[in-house]
Amino acid sequence: MLFNSIQFAIFLPIVFLLYWFVFDRFISKSKWQLRLQNAFIVAASYVFYGWWDWRFLLLIAFTSFCSWGSGLLIGKADSKKKAKTWMWLNIVLNLGILALFKYYDFFVTEFAQLFHISTDGLLLKVILPVGISFYTFQALSYSIDVYRGKIEPTKDIVAFFAFISFFPQLVAGPIERATNLLPQFLKKREFNYDTAVDGMRQILWGLFKKIVVADNCAVYVDQVFSTYTEQTGSTLLLAAIFFTFQIYGDFSGYSDIAIGTAKLFGIKLMRNFNVPYFSRDIAEFWRRWHISLTTWFRDYVYIPLGGSRVSKGKVIRNTFIIFLLSGFWHGANWTFIAWGAYHAILFLPLIMTGKNRKYTNQVAEGRILPTLKETGQMLLTFFLAVIGWIVFRAESIGQAWEYVCGIFDKSLFDVPWIYSATYIMPMPFILLFFIILEWSGRNKTCPIALNCSRKVWQWLFYVLFVVLIFAFGKPSESFIYFQF
Repeated sequence: MLFNSIQFAIFLPIVFLLYWFVFDRFISKSKWQLRLQNAFIVAASYVFYGWWDWRFLLLIAFTSFCSWGSGLLIGKADSKKKAKTWMWLNIVLNLGILALFKYYDFFVTEFAQLFHISTDGLLLKVILPVGISFYTFQALSYSIDVYRGKIEPTKDIVAFFAFISFFPQLVAGPIERATNLLPQFLKKREFNYDTAVDGMRQILWGLFKKIVVADNCAVYVDQVFSTYTEQTGSTLLLAAIFFTFQIYGDFSGYSDIAIGTAKLFGIKLMRNFNVPYFSRDIAEFWRRWHISLTTWFRDYVYIPLGGSRVSKGKVIRNTFIIFLLSGFWHGANWTFIAWGAYHAILFLPLIMTGKNRKYTNQVAEGRILPTLKETGQMLLTFFLAVIGWIVFRAESIGQAWEYVCGIFDKSLFDVPWIYSATYIMPMPFILLFFIILEWSGRNKTCPIALNCSRKVWQWLFYVLFVVLIFAFGKPSESFIYFQF
């Protein structure tokens, strides 16, 4: 079930009303209230997830049960060694399932090509379950945190299933930690009008980013990438810039809708994006892009390897490990690994000079406009990100190389190809409007949150976004990160 679908527009109000006005108000005196409310969340989440394919439910239920059981076994272990064994058994089980569905065919195909072996009868050709990488990592965080003593193992299986399957963030994150999300299902939740309004506002902002920004960019991007060998350098560059906005609007739009929807149910999810295209270097970009994944790799891979407390050589090694893993997490294709390696290489000068933590504050803090130096830094970082996204979007390393080489051609200064004037004309204004909103709201969690003395101006502002969505929206049938 897609966030930008009619089905979800019907599903969400029904779940919201039942959640607050049946399982909260009418049975508020029951000692089973919280458990029934959580059970309803699980049921609604399974309907939401099973909308794609009901068979996926068996897998997420199995993952949830095994991870819940591993927590109990870790907690009951009478020695550190036994606890560690139970933790690793759950890690191997979950990663094994992920590898089977996501990477098995890739490795078999690569091995067969290397040794000129036929793959007949060897490939599984199974459908990749939606969101498997997201909920697998979420389940792993629970076992690891229980082992580390950061959270007590829960006996409440219903609350745990709700933690793993909570529908707003189930298929594309944020990848929540058990330490943040699970305790919220273990205590009574109260309806808060202001929080709900804030959630609706963030949903509106997310829909604008997805339907107006990302899906409009996608039309041009798909046309150019499918005919890239015939295009001029200027056209290739324009399409790459459009894809840079497409993937941001698509993924961060999903995260905003997820976070906003969670607020409607009294649940607080972590922020997943923080205006990454206003970063002054690539290290700052990664502190602002897909925050839930980058911090997951930091806490569960980078720091255990020694983090930044080791020699420069090992810091470089650790950096390459987490970037290569991050690339491989996105999918079974050499382009994702190359994309991860590319960003690791961009990190090297910052690590060697000790400047990888230089920019931790917001750019132009306390000022309306950035300085000339900050502007140059942001443009350079943005350009480096654009090149990286070409590799990410390409179907092969060869295509990525040809595409990048095609940009740096004398035709770079030609007029870009425009296949539809009626489509392309509004795009500069849409993107400019989007950039201005992002910049002016860079210190907010939601840029369209206004504090006007007269409510009428706030509502007119929100009505404007509804009009823009219906006037310029080009809803697609998926989100980019569903494939991961």
